[in-house]
Amino acid sequence: MWVDSDRAPVLKSVAAQFKKDVGVTVNLVVKDNSKIVPDFITQVPTGKGPDAIICAHDRLGTLVKNGVVSPLELGNTTDQYQDIAIKAFTYQDKIYGVPYSTENLALIRNTKLAPSAVTSWDAMIAAGRKSGAKYPVLVGMDSVQTASPYNLYPLQASFNAPVFKIASDGSYDGTALGMGGASGASFAKWLAAQQKARTLNINISNDIAKTSFLSGQSPFFISGPWNLTDIKAKKIPYAIEPIPAAGTQAATPFVGVQGFAMSSKSKNTVATQKFIVEYIGNADTQYKLFEAGQRPPANKEAFEKAKSDKDVAAYGAVGAKGVPMPAVPAMDSVWTDWGNAEAAILSGKSADPAAAWQKMVTGLQAKIK
Repeated sequence: MWVDSDRAPVLKSVAAQFKKDVGVTVNLVVKDNSKIVPDFITQVPTGKGPDAIICAHDRLGTLVKNGVVSPLELGNTTDQYQDIAIKAFTYQDKIYGVPYSTENLALIRNTKLAPSAVTSWDAMIAAGRKSGAKYPVLVGMDSVQTASPYNLYPLQASFNAPVFKIASDGSYDGTALGMGGASGASFAKWLAAQQKARTLNINISNDIAKTSFLSGQSPFFISGPWNLTDIKAKKIPYAIEPIPAAGTQAATPFVGVQGFAMSSKSKNTVATQKFIVEYIGNADTQYKLFEAGQRPPANKEAFEKAKSDKDVAAYGAVGAKGVPMPAVPAMDSVWTDWGNAEAAILSGKSADPAAAWQKMVTGLQAKIK
């Protein structure tokens, strides 16, 4: 099994217990997280890949498309997991992984600068300006060329402009974009208005946003749990809350889910499935993985234990109302063009934001069909 360095210590003890109980040795190979999926796709067809890997659910479509993963039989254990975690690892009506953690964006509020919670974007901006801080809100950008579709997505979703059309069962239609038309135009115009009002700034990178919040330059920061350690170190009083909507719908963030998948070429399918489903999927292991990574567990029992931590409970509550990040292979084409369109609007280069947005959608739609 290929794993990352953060999870390896926990899984080492789980593998030892598996060897004791079942008599099968699990060889854990620690790899750079960024190389696990691409190397897996390359090696599985040659018969040299591992029996299983740790991976993020949004790579699932690409893994299935390349024929390198097999569905898992979770049986009656399916109900032991958060609904959104199972939904994330379900592709074309089959479950391809055992989830172990979730993560998502939320609003972090400096309670000293903004004593009261806010429920809308406009109310947040008003509170931010009233605080006297340099920035009314901080939303980091990946770069000046690509903005940050991930960080901006909750706001886009509030305009009822999902990246892909969503079926009645909550799954994405990877052949049909949902962010065009009137809803997409409204979001594009709103982005342009924020650029003019200087509430969103293409030059504020993720690192600058974090540094600015840590130095008290804004009462509001849209961010994930990965920045909490530094916020705590600065002893900033904070609350974690839902992201305020800019449109008429809820601001639903993407939820990323981490889990374990099995190779389609595994020669040890029975043992591999047993290890993943029964030993990694159980509440004790999932809680230990939480302790190692501080991400809300996918297992419900482990989450109930973990949410005694108010931060885990808060992020988990926001994530429960979010949507899985799309796992469809088409996302590889979508991210760049999507981010380029947002960057052009936020840099003031789009004379007609709605038209530029629709041009992006039309171009992408032609690519993904």
